[in-house]
Amino acid sequence: MSDTNLASRGNWSSRMAFILAAAGSAVGLGNIWKFPYMTGENGGGAFVLIYLACIAIIGVPIMMAEVFVGRNGRRNPVASMRLVAERNLSNPAWRVSAIIGVLAAFVILSFYSVIGGWSASYVMHSAVGDFAGQDADAVGAIFGDLLASPGILLFWHTVFMGLIIFVVSRGLKSGLERAAKILMPALFILLLLVVAYATTTGHFGQALDFLFTPDFSAVTWETALQALGQAFFTMSLGMAIMMAYGSYLGKDVSIGRAAVGVGIMDTLVALLAGLAIFPFVFANGLEAGQGPGLIFVTLPLAFGQMPLGVVFATAFFVLLLFAAWTSGISLLEPVTEWVEEKFAMSRTGAAILAGVACWLLGIASILSLNVWSDVYLLGMFDRFAETGILDLLDFFTANIMLPLSGLLTALFVGWCVAKESLQDDMAMSDGLFNLWRNLLRYVTPIAVLAVFIYNLM
Repeated sequence: MSDTNLASRGNWSSRMAFILAAAGSAVGLGNIWKFPYMTGENGGGAFVLIYLACIAIIGVPIMMAEVFVGRNGRRNPVASMRLVAERNLSNPAWRVSAIIGVLAAFVILSFYSVIGGWSASYVMHSAVGDFAGQDADAVGAIFGDLLASPGILLFWHTVFMGLIIFVVSRGLKSGLERAAKILMPALFILLLLVVAYATTTGHFGQALDFLFTPDFSAVTWETALQALGQAFFTMSLGMAIMMAYGSYLGKDVSIGRAAVGVGIMDTLVALLAGLAIFPFVFANGLEAGQGPGLIFVTLPLAFGQMPLGVVFATAFFVLLLFAAWTSGISLLEPVTEWVEEKFAMSRTGAAILAGVACWLLGIASILSLNVWSDVYLLGMFDRFAETGILDLLDFFTANIMLPLSGLLTALFVGWCVAKESLQDDMAMSDGLFNLWRNLLRYVTPIAVLAVFIYNLM
């Protein structure tokens, strides 16, 4: 990319614009769908405390490193990593970290769009009152019928991917930033409305105890590793997203403050989601750790039995759709940046090409839920004997690609980038800078490596 093009690349209009966009990436189904049921499966408050520690000592440091690479390179993630390596007299092969990240974002979006389509479908089901007064079998049948219909899943997958392509194709100011400024405040308002409604169930105090009273007897090493993996996924680490977003960040913005702001906002949404969901679970005598069915079966059942259930069920699934949409936008952005610069394409053309490729791969995930439900690509291995395509893609991206990309980025920025260069760019006090750099060099790699090895074993 020429210097002229770099000059016209554009910046976020403010630090808050970057935080909203980055938080929009971090705040997704991982917060509202995955975090509550993982908390339910791992002992409540103890899991929350471990998760918060992972965000503070691992999530935020790696996010700062990724944003640094993006801002320093001012290109797509792969090119930025190569340039930063060359400027610091390091091997440009370090760009493999960004290559893994971009590839991970591409693969994740392919099946994330399918699940985002479930959210869009449930907005319609809620709005027309399909859950009102229904029993557990009827609500479960709605979800089962959705998964069993490749045509319906394909329709909603197409709608959801179309929404993402539309925003990303419009570029920084009219696309990414405008979407963040509209969708993120709307998401918070909707979430607070659902939390307010949850206080009327009579079980809000029980939800508070469940989320914030630690039960360390339920904690195992696996709990800690799951918390770390969740921190990685929910903060959009290892997907080259923060490198892509960092490439639009002006030098006048503190990377440290911005990353902490994103971490706080991300955690706040995850906790509020728990306070929005668990009161309904407890009020209906349901099980807290039910996996994905907690959102798409249990909650619709609970809303269907309550006053104003149609209104608040619709609000909840619009909230879920907005969260998925903002994350989907961020997943397509690094892929689009790479295509745009690699092939000298227009922004619109690059977004359409990248989005359509993700959409095509997503069809395999759709079929794995029904027509190909007995297709196990790695069925010859005991661990994957009954693992379908969607779950297989989820496993390899979340448990191998993201930690590997994050580990390489931490090692590169922590050990290969000159201290003076980092210090000038970070603009932090000596104490905070040394704390961050030492975390990045020693603590973060060991923690991530532990997760990586555990998942491989």
